[in-house]
Amino acid sequence: MSSALKSALRPEGHFGCLPRPAKIREIRVENYRIKTFVLDAAMPQAQPGQFVMAWLPAVEEAPFSLAYHAPVTLTVARVGSLTEAMHCLEVGDRLWLRGPYGHPFRAEADVQRPLLVGGGYGVAPLAFLAEVLLAHGQRPLALVGGRTAADVIGVERFEQLGIPTIVTTEDGSRGAAGLVIDPVARLLHTGKGDALYGVGPHGLLEALERLARVHNLPAQLSWEATMGCAVGLCGMCEHADGSLLCVEGPVLKS
Repeated sequence: MSSALKSALRPEGHFGCLPRPAKIREIRVENYRIKTFVLDAAMPQAQPGQFVMAWLPAVEEAPFSLAYHAPVTLTVARVGSLTEAMHCLEVGDRLWLRGPYGHPFRAEADVQRPLLVGGGYGVAPLAFLAEVLLAHGQRPLALVGGRTAADVIGVERFEQLGIPTIVTTEDGSRGAAGLVIDPVARLLHTGKGDALYGVGPHGLLEALERLARVHNLPAQLSWEATMGCAVGLCGMCEHADGSLLCVEGPVLKS
């Protein structure tokens, strides 16, 4: 077994094996269906693009990308039974966590102006990534898309980091009207981006993958999937190329 696979199957740190409780320190309402939970826990070894498994007893367990690692921060859309239950939690309540898991984003070599592209609540882990890229001397540009102005989140965090941000909405209620892939294509056509990082729906990631091939650029894309075990055993998260996203992803390099 490779050392990388061993690391994925046996993550290090306090939360590495069995679920451990973490108290909710702060809850931020992002919009009508998304909340951000700041927990009284840290995963200093975690990297952007990795995820944790969050569990509520008598409900279920599910994966969530890390919006930040210290303190552990999760941005959660209300889309199922677990997230419905999480949205009813209050400060002082507890979540149980294990992880971090998965293959993270990595800073590309010889890159100066990476484009960070997020659709919907997929934007959550990109500011964490932006901090890492800034530390590598890169100057990222963020592009954030949503259906309406109410669906756009995460812009303030990029602004706090001093990162220029382009916003698009499908109905034109905030930023430019259209899809977030449109300004990405325009920037690449004029040579204003030298790498792509993406999080969001599969349609967006497939479009980014095509643009990376056309412009011969490195691309790292975080793919969503249903995950049952997070350690490569159940096979629920098998990607189209045969990889298991919980171990070999969720970030895949194109």
